Amino acid sequence: MGLSELAAGLEVTESQEERGVATVDTTGTDLAERLEQFAERLPCTPAEAETVLERYAAGASVGTAAHTAGVAPVTAAKTLHLLGESVSPLGPTGREILRDWLAGELSRTEAVELARVGEAEFALATYVETHEPIEAACAAVEGVLAADRLTEESPLADATGDTTEFL
Repeated sequence: MGLSELAAGLEVTESQEERGVATVDTTGTDLAERLEQFAERLPCTPAEAETVLERYAAGASVGTAAHTAGVAPVTAAKTLHLLGESVSPLGPTGREILRDWLAGELSRTEAVELARVGEAEFALATYVETHEPIEAACAAVEGVLAADRLTEESPLADATGDTTEFL
């Protein structure tokens, strides 16, 4: 079989069709309405949580998202945590120190000093360690954070994996 036989039927085009990641929202309700059923468990109103989540997903810092929503940054961080986002200010060693304090093996003063964070960061890390994300709320906002990140990631991001998978 020759090259001309292999190339039979091939066409050359001048441009390639641009394809992006498709996102589909089949809920039929806006984000605040989906969060309404979790209002008692969230540290802010569903409307504020919606603003925090949307601003953070758009690339804003937790502080900027909090300011836009009119809530304290720690409230925004707690909200993001309850909605499934990783916001702990401590790394793996710091989390181990925090767990030792929670188990009564260290005093708070020692734990804060060993973790090398301030009181506010330690308090947020304690909240994150002692409160699980709300699974149903995570499902209700599924795709809000991931959709924006997919468009910014490398095309090979799914092949390279996540660095947290080694922890």
